[in-house]
Amino acid sequence: MNIPGDPNLASVRRSFRLLTDSERQASLERSLAHWIPDQDIWIFGYGSLVWRPEFNFSERRLAVLHGYHRALCLWSRVNRGTPEQPGLVFGLDHGGSCKGMAFRIAAGEVAETLKTLWKREMPSGAYLPKWLNCRTRAGHIQALAFIMDRHTDAYVNSLTKDQLVAIVQRAHGRYGPCTEYVIETAHALKHAGIHDRKLEAMVLHLQNSIARNS
Repeated sequence: MNIPGDPNLASVRRSFRLLTDSERQASLERSLAHWIPDQDIWIFGYGSLVWRPEFNFSERRLAVLHGYHRALCLWSRVNRGTPEQPGLVFGLDHGGSCKGMAFRIAAGEVAETLKTLWKREMPSGAYLPKWLNCRTRAGHIQALAFIMDRHTDAYVNSLTKDQLVAIVQRAHGRYGPCTEYVIETAHALKHAGIHDRKLEAMVLHLQNSIARNS
């Protein structure tokens, strides 16, 4: 599939590098340093965590995070793409606000849950894990969120809608096709009562493109 207005994928492929186990562990330990042992934590989900958290939680709440918005701004070269054929996944980019789901993790499960989560969310270190204030109907909470690192080569914010659709449509990674990731995220958000109009419009464009090419 040709991508309208080539977004210079060659440089993305050349610069790909996974974190080593020790680098990933160091990142995890930096985040755990802010955790008070024996206290529950919250994790803010805004993409696939909303519909496929893959960890035990004792509670979940709709939550709003200010200062960041959901965007397909991260090249995925493992989970939803490959180094040769990268896909796109959501990141929290600066500006605006984001409605998502906050998951409460029991204190006794924090260490093991975050270890598993780091393997999933931090293959290349393109995210910056941060503890941020979120607003819920039951009050404010501090949650761990994965923020997009704008200084990494995996960050992209200049793609047109046609480019986004073309990239998503052809990419496939270890967790499955990129189309599944985007469509399931949109459906899960809508089911939770979260209306992301920009994402919903993009999914409609994607589904129309799939229908035309089927």
